[in-house]
Amino acid sequence: MNAQLEPRVDPAIRAFLDSWLLAVKAADVDAIASHYAADIVAFDAIIQLQFKGVEAYMKHWQKCLSMCTDMVFDIHELGVESSGDVAFGHYLAWCGGTDEKGEANASWMRASFGLRREQGKWKVAHEHFSAPFDVETGKAIFDAKP
Repeated sequence: MNAQLEPRVDPAIRAFLDSWLLAVKAADVDAIASHYAADIVAFDAIIQLQFKGVEAYMKHWQKCLSMCTDMVFDIHELGVESSGDVAFGHYLAWCGGTDEKGEANASWMRASFGLRREQGKWKVAHEHFSAPFDVETGKAIFDAKP
């Protein structure tokens, strides 16, 4: 996890996010899946409008992870608010990897998430990744910078 974490982030949530990030960087779909609620609703930047349920979302994760090697995924400007058994947050993600041509590609993405504590453990109940786009051209803006 990036050192730019907000100091007031609940330590249990910080540990949860660190664990999720390690699973992502390891491209370990089973470990990634363990961080999501069974009824996750996710909106990713690519492929389809929404994903409902951990099984559908993990199929998507598997496809995304197969698109690149040497994955890069870093969290910047994390903000989290929590109360009781729910929390929500946002961050900027620097993500990408090496494509099938051996070229390194990464860009800034926006992310927001909702967490729910289930049986004493935090789980991601909602996740949303997106890239800004140019309204006039309809094309994603992959060179945006914070």
